[in-house]
Amino acid sequence: MANNSVCGIGIAYNSKIGGVRMLDGFVTDSVEAASLGLNPQHIDIYSASWGPDDNGQVVDGPGPLATEAFLNGIEKGRNGLGNIFVWASGNGGNAHDSCNCDGYTNSIYTLSVSSTSKNGLKPWYLEECSSTIATTYSSGAFGEPQIVTVDLRGTCTTSHTGTSASAPLAAGIVALALEANNELTWRDVQYITVLTARPEPMVDGEWTQNALGREVSLRYGYGLMDAAAMVKMAKIWTTLPEKHICEIASKDVQSVLSSNTIHKSILHVDGCQDTSSSIKFLEHVQAQISLHYSRRGDLRINLTSPNGTQSTLLPPRPNDWQAAGFNKWPFLSVHFWGESPQGEWVLEIENVQDHHHNNEGVLIEWKLILHGTAEYPVKLKDTKSTHNRNRDHIFNGSIETASMSSDSTVSQSNSSTPANKSLIVCHEQCANDCYGPSASECYACKHFRNGQNGPCVAFCSETSYGNPETGECYSCDSSCKTCSGPLPKHCQSCKDGHYLTENNVCSKICNDGFFIDQKEKRCKSCQSPCTTCESSAKNCTSCLQGYNLSNGLCIQTHKCDLNEYRIDDVCYPCFHLCATCNGPSSSQCNSCLANFVIKNGSCTPAPCSVGFYQDITGGRNSPICKRCHKYCMRCYGPSTLQCISCRPTYKMINKQCIKDSRLISCDEPDMCLNHTTKSRSFQKENEKTFIILSVLFSIFTLVLIAAVAIIYYAQSNNKLCWAYRYQKVVVLFDENTNRFLLTNGDSGDEDEEKFEIK
Repeated sequence: MANNSVCGIGIAYNSKIGGVRMLDGFVTDSVEAASLGLNPQHIDIYSASWGPDDNGQVVDGPGPLATEAFLNGIEKGRNGLGNIFVWASGNGGNAHDSCNCDGYTNSIYTLSVSSTSKNGLKPWYLEECSSTIATTYSSGAFGEPQIVTVDLRGTCTTSHTGTSASAPLAAGIVALALEANNELTWRDVQYITVLTARPEPMVDGEWTQNALGREVSLRYGYGLMDAAAMVKMAKIWTTLPEKHICEIASKDVQSVLSSNTIHKSILHVDGCQDTSSSIKFLEHVQAQISLHYSRRGDLRINLTSPNGTQSTLLPPRPNDWQAAGFNKWPFLSVHFWGESPQGEWVLEIENVQDHHHNNEGVLIEWKLILHGTAEYPVKLKDTKSTHNRNRDHIFNGSIETASMSSDSTVSQSNSSTPANKSLIVCHEQCANDCYGPSASECYACKHFRNGQNGPCVAFCSETSYGNPETGECYSCDSSCKTCSGPLPKHCQSCKDGHYLTENNVCSKICNDGFFIDQKEKRCKSCQSPCTTCESSAKNCTSCLQGYNLSNGLCIQTHKCDLNEYRIDDVCYPCFHLCATCNGPSSSQCNSCLANFVIKNGSCTPAPCSVGFYQDITGGRNSPICKRCHKYCMRCYGPSTLQCISCRPTYKMINKQCIKDSRLISCDEPDMCLNHTTKSRSFQKENEKTFIILSVLFSIFTLVLIAAVAIIYYAQSNNKLCWAYRYQKVVVLFDENTNRFLLTNGDSGDEDEEKFEIK
């Protein structure tokens, strides 16, 4: 319920707010989809302050279910007008993250909002990206105020921070605009935000002008959201024309990306003219890119429109060390809003980290996805009146509004005339009607308006140019006298003291190879072989190599060979590894012989492929990479004894690559002989061992047989102690003598010896 007595005064008093609990457990694609698709006919605005990790390493976006929820909300929400998704751009600034790697803020369906401090400064957590549309206030540096809002358990807080606080403020401003005009579509809301945002409150926006003269920033989008201006424009806004989508695929596919060059890819675009997808006025521009790179965070990607507006799609992210890339990632830029798409678009991919000089990758494919309209998009309601007129000046133009009751009248000459009937003769530069007779009181201009609030004119002044899309005159660059656009390269003629260069830039001096034509106030090129000249193209002041300067003329001298350099018309040989040079030293090479690469003026051997080694000991025409021995995988010389590693099925034995004995073949005589000799030596050792063992076994057998024979013979002749039979001892009792008697003898003997026992 609306209640300005709780914690502070809100933005949209009559709006209602509710919360969706989704971050108190596992956040899955289905959880996100259920939250984004909750009751889309009842909810107008979804404010989201969440997304992927802001650690500068992640590239992630909505899953298939969440994406479907976005589409359903845009196409069917609010009875077909489309739900408005307001999104916090992210808090990864301290980790050098980019919100263009966040698929939620990088979506055309979200109104991505950044933050600025109370003092109009960049907060430490701010992420820079080309998908940010506008900005609201939030916390800043230590000591700067933070956001006041409601808190848990009926309390208030004065310490709400980050872009998480900016998104709800933006949602409140959008709610106020919808209260003024509840027929606004989701595209209308984004368009009004772009047109009314104000860049001037931010002092460190690093602003650039696009081709329409609008200030835009990677930090703040088009500037600070203006609630009053959005409400006023919402009241007189008419629905945008149908949106078209034009896709153009580049033929630049599978291109190598190296670390020491900027890869430029040019795409010629006609805006899908003469088709049902025709576009003349741009809204969102997406560059869908697939590439792979050895260190993704070292890349910077820029996109330049045919009108000269450059937008950084991906800044460097030093924490992103992934050896990965992007798979059909739709980098979004809103910096081309309102421009014409026709002409030459340039995509630039650059490695910005010099210390990672071995980076490499492949641009797999890319295409432009253009969103916009075929007809002029902004058509405001007619609010002209002759009573209570007031003018409300909006960003990048002026809109005149007036209010009066429907039954108001203006009296003239004692007669009543309906107030909606104009009684004023308009100036000839007015397009339709006016609220006064001067050229400054036109509702719309026939040709151009001189500045945002100036009069209507047939032609723009000398130091300005007319933009037919907006119908306004904009200032040229400060060096231009006349121009065709806002940038220095759009000059057509120059102010005094400046001269028009070959790039249509006005400069106080001309570059080398050009001279000043005082009559035409232009820099004109010198005639070859002059490298510099003065007053005329043929009045040389310096010459190409191989020419001598004589009285303003360049005279050709004796020509040296490619591998020679000149001193005072004498040719001297270059260092033996140089193909061309500017002196005798090994560090004065301009280019190198084959199989050498230049580094800091010196030629060093290029790396050899597998199976070859570097040889720089021969003459200048000898091959540099020589083949290793056929059994070596890597080596430092041609011999079999100079292998570093062996080819498959070979193994290193005694610093030499040989085949496994089971696979040996005599395809190399010396190898076969060596192996045969070793085999014979091994065989002899085995034979010697066998003989020794055989002799020992024979001796043991003979000894055993002899022992058995001796034992048998001794036993047969009772020569052994155990050959005698045992004797019995019998005890007898003699009753006559009452004594015991012992009988000694074999039980088989007839005679017995008897002993008396006393």
